[in-house]
Amino acid sequence: QVRLVESGGGLVQPGGSLRLSCVASGSIFSINDMGWYRQDPGKKRELVATITRGGSINYEDSVKGRFTISRDNAKNTVYLQMNSLKPEDTAVYYCNAEMSTSYSLAYSQYWGQGTQVTVSS
Repeated sequence: QVRLVESGGGLVQPGGSLRLSCVASGSIFSINDMGWYRQDPGKKRELVATITRGGSINYEDSVKGRFTISRDNAKNTVYLQMNSLKPEDTAVYYCNAEMSTSYSLAYSQYWGQGTQVTVSS
């Protein structure tokens, strides 16, 4: 069994910063793309940023220049550094990874449980 565990969410004032972390653990064989998504209640989950195993990165337009995604392949970890946070960034942030396991070499999508980010004064 594999799992993704996020950490680092919380309450921050507008203009502040937070760093999210997500660790993949369990019977992992290989990890391809990793990424962050977010969802407001009643809204569709949306992509924030993704990063390939080789380091190619894609950002949603509204976070370009403010958020930075990175990963440590040796630690099976992906990070999201969020600067200049705005109230509209408030959401539950979910980690996503495409992984194969020691008992199924086919790649599947896995999700973390989510971490709340609230930007408010």
